[in-house]
Amino acid sequence: MTSNKTTYIEQPTLFIVPTPIGNLGDITQRALDILNSVDIIAAEDTRHTGKLLSHFNIQTRTFALHDHNEQQKAQVLVDKLLAGESIALVSDAGTPLISDPGYHLVTQCRQAGVKVVPLPGACAVITALSASGLPSDRFSFEGFLLAKSKGRKDKFMEIAKAERTCIFYESPHRITESLADMLEVLGPEREVVLARELTKTYETIQGLPLGELVSWIEEDENRKRGEMVLLIHGYREAVNDTLPDEATRTLAILVKQLPLKKAAAATAEIYNLKKNALYKWGLENLE
Repeated sequence: MTSNKTTYIEQPTLFIVPTPIGNLGDITQRALDILNSVDIIAAEDTRHTGKLLSHFNIQTRTFALHDHNEQQKAQVLVDKLLAGESIALVSDAGTPLISDPGYHLVTQCRQAGVKVVPLPGACAVITALSASGLPSDRFSFEGFLLAKSKGRKDKFMEIAKAERTCIFYESPHRITESLADMLEVLGPEREVVLARELTKTYETIQGLPLGELVSWIEEDENRKRGEMVLLIHGYREAVNDTLPDEATRTLAILVKQLPLKKAAAATAEIYNLKKNALYKWGLENLE
């Protein structure tokens, strides 16, 4: 039998509800309305979510749905939805399914024709990216780094030449080892941003060349604490600082008659050089 709490909701629905990643003030009014109105809140950790619900005086009953039981319990929740109940899915912090449980439930709901409604809200990946100062036009979220060194190094090798910003989660007890592996594969000049304790009292966002970042984090044990996001600048081909003088003079002459891109391509063909290096030199010195 459907609870009268669902009068706010037009039909049985699975709501994907982000919760704060630190600052409780970041929860939206719509999220609070949904959490108050559904019949069940499916939570990664009911004790953790219980503290959030208590803070906002929300009495909705909870149902444990986590990595260890989701494949078995998802159908139980789908059956409840098909019987007329509505459910909110939450994780311990941030947006469900982003390195958190929920994939199996959402997939089974869509297969069963159950309406799935996502709410916008807190997400550590996007929060960190927006303040990192790294390019955000192309990026990929790679999830948590692997626990073993070989797996991490293999991943860093995989993205070494990727031109997009790559984003990882990492735990504080592995951050030193992960940065050491990253340094070995990507080198000391790659720009990396460490974002920790986002939205919390000791929020820190530090971006440095990787070699300097490793030294920076070793200077203070507190810098190894808290929830962490690592953002890696995409690969950039090194600009040849020793371009022949005659090539740069030719480029300077051609660019008076041609667009820089075409002038760089022509100069590269004449002197058998890389056009990208000439193009970048032109951007820095001619425009």
